[in-house]
Amino acid sequence: MELYEKLTAQGEEVRGLKTAKAEKAEVDAAVQMLLKLKVDYKHTTGQDYKAGCPPSENAAITDNGPAADGEGGGDDTVDPWNVSTTNAKGVDYDKLIVRFGSSKIEKELVDRVEKVSGQKPHRFLRRGIFFSHRDMNQVLDAYEKQKSFYLYTGRGPSSEAMHVGHLIPFIFTKWLQDVFDIPLVIQLTDDEKYLWKDLSLEDCHRFAVENAKDIIACGFDVNKTFIFSDLEYMGASPDFYRNVVKIQKHVTFNQVKGIFGFTDSDCIGKISFPAIQAAPSFSNSFPQIFGGRKDVQCLIPCAIDQDPYFRMTRDVAPRIGYPKPALLHSTFFPALQGAQTKMSASDANTSIFLTDTPKQIKNKINKHAFSGGKDTVEEHRKHGGNADVDVSFMYLTFFLEDDEQLEKIKQDYTSGNLLTGELKKLLIETLQPMITQHQERRKQVTDETVKQFMTPRPLNFKI
Repeated sequence: MELYEKLTAQGEEVRGLKTAKAEKAEVDAAVQMLLKLKVDYKHTTGQDYKAGCPPSENAAITDNGPAADGEGGGDDTVDPWNVSTTNAKGVDYDKLIVRFGSSKIEKELVDRVEKVSGQKPHRFLRRGIFFSHRDMNQVLDAYEKQKSFYLYTGRGPSSEAMHVGHLIPFIFTKWLQDVFDIPLVIQLTDDEKYLWKDLSLEDCHRFAVENAKDIIACGFDVNKTFIFSDLEYMGASPDFYRNVVKIQKHVTFNQVKGIFGFTDSDCIGKISFPAIQAAPSFSNSFPQIFGGRKDVQCLIPCAIDQDPYFRMTRDVAPRIGYPKPALLHSTFFPALQGAQTKMSASDANTSIFLTDTPKQIKNKINKHAFSGGKDTVEEHRKHGGNADVDVSFMYLTFFLEDDEQLEKIKQDYTSGNLLTGELKKLLIETLQPMITQHQERRKQVTDETVKQFMTPRPLNFKI
């Protein structure tokens, strides 16, 4: 009954906003919230919502609050805090593009990136790992006219150890920085982790500094990269905070409820946090880098679960006189147990961590990597394996550079010539040196190096 009453109240709010001729964005957010509640109502009661008709006595009601962003479209749930699917192949990204209203990265765009940058496209682009975008053509148009842009990505530091999946946006962002020769800002949302997790403020900030060492070990140019912790930079930068406040003024509580599924029981820190993640999208949040300019375009490479933050940001941008940020969205990195399971920092066996030894990597892959192979060698030789659900092959798609070798591995596995154990061995031989090299680079990152990257300062580049 509580969910029915919420729906009725939301319907009345929508009617009230329309009658009062409220701003279109506010009405749209209220309507979106209403639709989410209707989906949730149908899911929990098995009945369609009808005003004035409460659910029947025998309806099994479980009030889980409003549906999170991304529910109501098949079995996939995608929002900034939850990603789940029942499909062994993983999330249906084509459906997600339609649901989020972004654009698919077609071959024409990949070819254009190659033409404009003068470099072979990164394997993440060639293989559809970065598969969706917003306004990337606009960024390239401007770049061809000698108008530069800057990069913004980030990390939520919820633990000291990062796993290989966390490296995906940073590997790609480094490539973008190198080929376009542009500045980069990296936000460490230690404040967010404090608000969402059962962690102390001190631990969240310590995790941010430790994570910064792994990020620096990816090879970023200290002369073109600024890494910042929200807990430090917000208090030290009036310009950044001014932008946070501007964004907060132009987003209603109703809108954030509609976008993020917040409820009345969420702390006010969560409700105001999206403005903090939005602020780095605007160049005058970093006066030490851009000298107060507010017209420098921002490009954000991120996993698609972060898109709700930037849909909100793009809606606000023109209303406060700033250019909309462009985005490049990546797919999700699968857990060792399969694309339909969730990686967990508390379960070391769900992924390969950047602290793992070669022996641990070998054991984890051999014991836990979900296989698309058949039950017996005879069956596998006869029918072949399914590379679409095989985690070892998925991981190779991310980390093996040679396209021809990857295609041959897929053909051999699908035909039955390559056994599961042999495929796992190929992944082990790919990941062991990659992780060892990362660990060697991380050892070279001193506290002084971290301080250099995290000190607000001018960067060496030309706009």
